[in-house]
Amino acid sequence: MYQYIKGVLKEVTPQYITLDTGGIGHLINVPNPFRFEAALDSEVTIFTELIVREDSHTLYGFKDMEEKSLFQSLLKVTGIGPKSAMAILAASSPAGVINAIENEDQAYMQKFPGIGKKTASQIILDLKGKLTAGEAVEEEAPKDSNAHYISEALLALEALGYSKREMTRIEKHLKTTEIQSVDDAVKSGLKFLVQ
Repeated sequence: MYQYIKGVLKEVTPQYITLDTGGIGHLINVPNPFRFEAALDSEVTIFTELIVREDSHTLYGFKDMEEKSLFQSLLKVTGIGPKSAMAILAASSPAGVINAIENEDQAYMQKFPGIGKKTASQIILDLKGKLTAGEAVEEEAPKDSNAHYISEALLALEALGYSKREMTRIEKHLKTTEIQSVDDAVKSGLKFLVQ
């Protein structure tokens, strides 16, 4: 098991980052990889969780221990696998998720992809009062609620063949724009490029 990996960030894609440690490139799945883009070709520390399945060994990475700890807690909830936990972390800050759990805010939990009423209730039931990460739970910045939409929109635009440079410009634009859906994010990104 790895607690963290320190290395040079060599690649950022919509699904993962590649971290070079002594000539070995580690493919690490992270929530919203584009937030690491500013550190490209720099040394970074990624907190990691290795999940071993019969047919795969997958490395998940996080910017800090709080995010990693929340990921581990989410995996203990019935019906939540690594993909669902990563989707939650990609679309919100740990503080926002913990706040929703502690306040029994089912509507907030249901905004995440693949999380219905039953799963939202289960998360709250299993984790309320058990999350101590970042004791001071602060209100999430409004722009964080758009992170999932932005991430999905960037995937769609990459599939359409837009360059990394264009996608970086679009991401910066979308972070300052009010977005209600993935469609909104894609349309806004395309309009921004043709201005």
